[in-house]
Amino acid sequence: MATFVIEHPLITHKLSIMRNKETKCKDFAENLKEIAALAAYEVTKDLPTKIVEVETPLTLTTTKMLAKDVILVPILRAGLGFLDGMKSVIPNAKVGHIVMKRDEETLEAKEYYANFPSTINEDMIIVLDPMLATGSSLAKALDSIKQKGAKHIKFLCLVAAPEGIKLIEQLHPDVDLYICAVDEKLNEHGYILPGLGDAGDRIFGTE
Repeated sequence: MATFVIEHPLITHKLSIMRNKETKCKDFAENLKEIAALAAYEVTKDLPTKIVEVETPLTLTTTKMLAKDVILVPILRAGLGFLDGMKSVIPNAKVGHIVMKRDEETLEAKEYYANFPSTINEDMIIVLDPMLATGSSLAKALDSIKQKGAKHIKFLCLVAAPEGIKLIEQLHPDVDLYICAVDEKLNEHGYILPGLGDAGDRIFGTE
């Protein structure tokens, strides 16, 4: 599979607003939602389609529709910030949830809760999390999703560190990564530099 950096002026502009420490949670969340909608076009551009027959007001014709359902899986809680934007473009998408918690000393992640639609083994899974830092949380989340039977998985994030990208490429080479910006590095606490702070705190105003 592959890693894709989504380069689009609107995404770059909105991400710059989100990086600003003066941006309030309402504007932060709204820009994240808008970026999700823009990025959805890139993430879904190779979804399989099937030929169907439809009747227009004038005649019968054949056209194409999606051949595979989509399941959106936000990694809580920050991943929820992507959900509304993605659903605005894929309104019929099903939604699963997974909760990961990172140990601030070891930086390792553990699964706290997971719930997925029963069709997870058939559908296209798009995992959502604004930040890819160490990659530990995502790696464990992908482990869980695969254990439930998922075979077709993509991942969308806003900002990633090279360390996290490298880990996921090593542990889950079958998962396509879609990233809006690759930042410089992680600091000693495992946060992305320059980054945008804690996405969950900034979305929900819990800084």
